Amino acid sequence: MFRKIAYIWLLLLLPVVVSAQIYDPVIWSFGFESKGANQYEIILKASIEDGSHIYGMEVPDGGPVPTTFRFVEDSRFSLEGEVFSNIPAEEKYDDAFGLSIKTFEGNVEFRQLVRSSSPSFTLSGTIEYMACNNISCSPPKEVDFDIPVGGGDVAGNVTAEDDNVPVTGNRGLFGFIIASFLLGLIGVLTPCVYPMIPLTVAFFARAGEGKKSSFLNALIFGISIVIIYSSPGLIISLTGAGAGFANALSTHWIPNLIFFLLFVIFAVSFLGAFELTLPSRWSNATDSKVDKGGIIGSFFMALTTVIVSFSCTGPIVGGLLVEAVRGDVLRPTVGMFAFGLAFSIPFTLFAISPRLLSSLPKSGYWLKVVKTVIGFLMLVFSMKFLMVIDSVYSLGLLSREVYLVIWIILFITLGFYLFRSLAQMRGAGNKKGSGVFILALASVGIAVYLTTGLFGSPLKAVSALLPSPKTKNAVEEQSGGFSVLTFGNNVESQAPKYGDLFSLPYGLSGFFDYDEGMAYARNVNKPVLLDFKGHACANCKRMEAKVWSDPEVLRRLKDNFVIIALYVDDRTQLSESEWIVSTVDGKVKKTIGKINEEIEISKYNTNALPYYVIADHTGQPLTTPSVTNLDVDSYIRWLDEGISAFSKQ
Repeated sequence: MFRKIAYIWLLLLLPVVVSAQIYDPVIWSFGFESKGANQYEIILKASIEDGSHIYGMEVPDGGPVPTTFRFVEDSRFSLEGEVFSNIPAEEKYDDAFGLSIKTFEGNVEFRQLVRSSSPSFTLSGTIEYMACNNISCSPPKEVDFDIPVGGGDVAGNVTAEDDNVPVTGNRGLFGFIIASFLLGLIGVLTPCVYPMIPLTVAFFARAGEGKKSSFLNALIFGISIVIIYSSPGLIISLTGAGAGFANALSTHWIPNLIFFLLFVIFAVSFLGAFELTLPSRWSNATDSKVDKGGIIGSFFMALTTVIVSFSCTGPIVGGLLVEAVRGDVLRPTVGMFAFGLAFSIPFTLFAISPRLLSSLPKSGYWLKVVKTVIGFLMLVFSMKFLMVIDSVYSLGLLSREVYLVIWIILFITLGFYLFRSLAQMRGAGNKKGSGVFILALASVGIAVYLTTGLFGSPLKAVSALLPSPKTKNAVEEQSGGFSVLTFGNNVESQAPKYGDLFSLPYGLSGFFDYDEGMAYARNVNKPVLLDFKGHACANCKRMEAKVWSDPEVLRRLKDNFVIIALYVDDRTQLSESEWIVSTVDGKVKKTIGKINEEIEISKYNTNALPYYVIADHTGQPLTTPSVTNLDVDSYIRWLDEGISAFSKQ
């Protein structure tokens, strides 16, 4: 109770604190360290205040802005490798994005190795980063630097002796390991693998070998499977594919298209169109080695098992590696290790204790059902890669409705297939099938749940996997039933400025340009709700999903306010005639985001995200501005205070 009360007081007091200063909790300092032989490590140190964090250098697609370093090219030096940090980023699950995202807290050094042909030079560049705490986020910020290098071991105000921050846990990686382990268990239940368990038991229980020898050989068999499956992941980790190319893999259309096609091919294979098999001579060659027995025979038995089962496990392993290389350098190795471990456990246990074999259900039609379900799920998740391409490149081809319809069709088809399979099983005299029945009901239930999304439901449970909801592109007049903008005596059918780029959730209508929205508010005589937000703002998404979705909040937003949503991190370049010169720092602002950030800072002396201002027609706040406040009742009271204050003017 005390913590809850303290949290509410913090929410009430924070707007006052935030409005008094620009939120930027990071201080950067720079230097270098000589490594001999014309080599230097450039040091870029971030000192982050307690309670805040910046994001890692690699974030998943659909996530926030990563910390990025750009160096100006110079013939006097060359960059060696990639930027690395002195401590690993901590990976945490962010429910606003629905993703595990890496962050840095405290003090962290980023280093870049350079080789120089000159005794001294100046290295210039730019750092782009985004800082957040539990309440607010700053817009993406760029910091320029010039670092004189040479003439001593260490220059600048950063030294090699700075204390390191203790390493913290990695819950995102742990979740990935659990998922990989579960996939390994699923692989055992496929029709190519499950029937091989009795054959394996027969191999280790053959006559002429003692219990101790059989036990040792069974362990060697299990360990060999883990090593064989871990090898591809280890190769990917050692080549750096996981770490070096994560950003490109996350956003570029080529890898995302390749991943989409891979998932579709794997899915079609599981649905029975064809089998992905390794060359038969591989299995023949390994099988011939099995008869040698002992440790060598156990290893080749494991290799034969892996090769023969590839037609079923190959698509699962392929999908696992696709996800692994989009993460950090550890994921391919630990993911494949976990998969191999889970895959080997049933074989090893039954090889050690053959009597357990009698407890297994007999292989049959249910194995085909499992394989088909996996195929449909791969088709479902393949859509994620198309969504990335469509959103990043603003193609506008894959709307939320189209995306949902495809998912609904897939789950309905899967449900019908499962009910038909259940009928066939019962017709063949098999009285069992409760698992198939539950899966069939779940498939139809998911389809019904997704269908509600076509009629405005926010689908919070799967919102992170779906495109953002789109809305009508203008303010709706209740009498007309179509989108109009009214100025004076003129009624003009048109979309608001930037309406082709942005939208509001839950059917809300509004504006995305400050001046246009203010003009409309004056015309209809309503208070303004300024919504300073960002594409990559976790707290903005959290507020919309958990507060704005409330019916009472939505009713007030629709009926009582003119909403002006201003994206401060948008990079859309404007024509020169729309550029402005900042009254804050004197720089020319050329993008939508920079101009909106200028409005927030110059008028309200903050750059926090999200930041909500209930204002009159001059932009003057009518109440204390609000930041992240997940208490719906409190937010409703805040909206009502603004409505009341406007009516008294």
